[in-house]
Amino acid sequence: MVYDVIVVGGGHAGCEASLAAARMGCHTLLITMDLNNVALMPCNPSIGGPAKGHLVREIDALGGEMGKNTDETFVQIRMLNTGKGPAVQALRAQSDKKLYGLRMRNVLEKQSNLDIEQALIETLHVDESESGQILRIITDANHVYKSKTVILTTGTSLSGRIIIGEKSYAGGRSGEAAAYGLSENLRQLGFTLGRLKTGTPPRLDAQTIDFSKTIVQPGSEVPLYFSFDSPSRDLCFPSPNPAYPQNGQIEWRKQMSCYLVNTNDRTHEIIRSNLHRAPLFNGTIKGTGPRYCPSIEDKIFKFANKTSHPFFLEPEGWETNEVYLQGANTSLPEDVQLEMIRSIPALEKTEIIRLGYAIEYDYAPPSQISSTLETKRIPGLFFAGQINGTTGYEEAAGQGLIAGINAALKIKGKSPIIIQRDQGYLGVMIDDLVTKELTEPYRLLTSRAEYRLLLRHDNADLRMTPIGYELGLIGKERYEAVEAKRHSIPVELERLSKTVLVAEKLSDSIENHRLPALGRNTTALEYLRRPEVSYQSLDTLGFANPNLIPDCIEQVEIETKYKGYIERQETAIQRMQKLEQRRIPDWFEYEEITGLRYEACYKLQRFKPQTLGQASRIDGVTPADIALIMVHLERARGKGKQVQSEKVSSDRA
Repeated sequence: MVYDVIVVGGGHAGCEASLAAARMGCHTLLITMDLNNVALMPCNPSIGGPAKGHLVREIDALGGEMGKNTDETFVQIRMLNTGKGPAVQALRAQSDKKLYGLRMRNVLEKQSNLDIEQALIETLHVDESESGQILRIITDANHVYKSKTVILTTGTSLSGRIIIGEKSYAGGRSGEAAAYGLSENLRQLGFTLGRLKTGTPPRLDAQTIDFSKTIVQPGSEVPLYFSFDSPSRDLCFPSPNPAYPQNGQIEWRKQMSCYLVNTNDRTHEIIRSNLHRAPLFNGTIKGTGPRYCPSIEDKIFKFANKTSHPFFLEPEGWETNEVYLQGANTSLPEDVQLEMIRSIPALEKTEIIRLGYAIEYDYAPPSQISSTLETKRIPGLFFAGQINGTTGYEEAAGQGLIAGINAALKIKGKSPIIIQRDQGYLGVMIDDLVTKELTEPYRLLTSRAEYRLLLRHDNADLRMTPIGYELGLIGKERYEAVEAKRHSIPVELERLSKTVLVAEKLSDSIENHRLPALGRNTTALEYLRRPEVSYQSLDTLGFANPNLIPDCIEQVEIETKYKGYIERQETAIQRMQKLEQRRIPDWFEYEEITGLRYEACYKLQRFKPQTLGQASRIDGVTPADIALIMVHLERARGKGKQVQSEKVSSDRA
């Protein structure tokens, strides 16, 4: 039997890839090393945060599963950065790790068109036949599977090595085997592989923590969900775990608190005096780690002037005593880890359930993939997740979703989807991967998005749902609800612009409710533009639309208050779109352009950008280089030739 799509790996990327392909009607096979570890959270138990939370909302709006899965299994949820602007506000949830994996596996097992098997893949082969190309994968037990397309979502398993102090051993994650055969096989197929490093902190026993010496961080008091489709409902939860303090119950949903502690001078001295035993400093670790999620020993070394660093105690589930020590990533020896932790007052008697460790693994530098996540070397082969050098559950899930969609579209003979930078964080992430040199594990940040005011978490449904509907991943009812929301926003803005607030008539009401004074007659829209005025203020004065749903109210407020900034970003997008619309054909010969600098030529040949916009974002490519390329493209198009051999001089550019 020949499958349409085979997905290798059952992590967050693999789950989204296989679900997307199957839901689009492709006969799909998901192969994973351990069925018990489907959608495993090997590191922290959290989903979301700035940029990452935006990504989860986009995944949901496209028809992915991560948002729903988080809503069904979180033990706590909060909105971050509420004191800042809407561009950086984002949801973050703590999930029950076991329930997260169990619920996702249940979704996979019930999905039509999807088969699931447990196996370790050793090699991949490309077979040519009269009917076309077939990709053949072989397991360590010599079982053979064939498919028209394959998506590799290998996580950290490619030649993975786990390191704790002086000890190291092969492993993709703690308790899992490493995939050495597949790593070597990819090299034989012509792929370049690099080496990266990530890490995880120790897990503590909640029964040995003195929570009275911590700072409590409760969950949200108002209903919050990642999925635009999640109903407000109560779920069945277990009884309170006696290992944790009972801080009172929030009415809308039961949640667990997180807790904050801080390191001190003694903690730092313990770490400094043992740096010679730290694999990160004694040469044991060769791979590059994530700069935005450093180990605690790296923090102490690089920020020697800081007197403390925060650690967050995050419960890993309803019925477990295991606590994740966020901020304490380490590969220090066991005795040092315990001494370091016990130097903190709340953790003086704590016991470690699992040691922190570092893991090195192979990845394929993403200059070898296109914006569709299909590899340039082998058509039909896609890479998604940490194999592309990224880090994080959300980044992996987003890539998996796009890879699954594009593999299915390839099977159907349709054009792939490419999310642009102005459309979503999905586009920002993938564009960064295919245009920039990756020197460390890539993590998505709001600062990476130049149009972040337009890519807010609250409007992901407006940006992505039409695409998901067209792909068949979003139902008609949900799509029509989003379109109704889209229509109601400008209607309300127009109504407010024509509604006049008469200062004399409203003066008493404004004074009684302590609202900002009018001073003169003005429109409701102008009044709403004031920072201290909300839509609730208009409701108090009797000028709100009682039929407007909260989601629309939020959009109306943001579009009113940030109108000038939004318009500037939209203008910048229009300018950039001219470059994005100019495609660069695969056959384009950069070395034939006289005047193109050597660095630019080398980078352009390596990354092979698909548009002038992508080319302009490659490090080392200047506006002058882009001008030369534009002239060369125009001359080739003007003469109707596929390959233009005539030299273009820099003075004519």
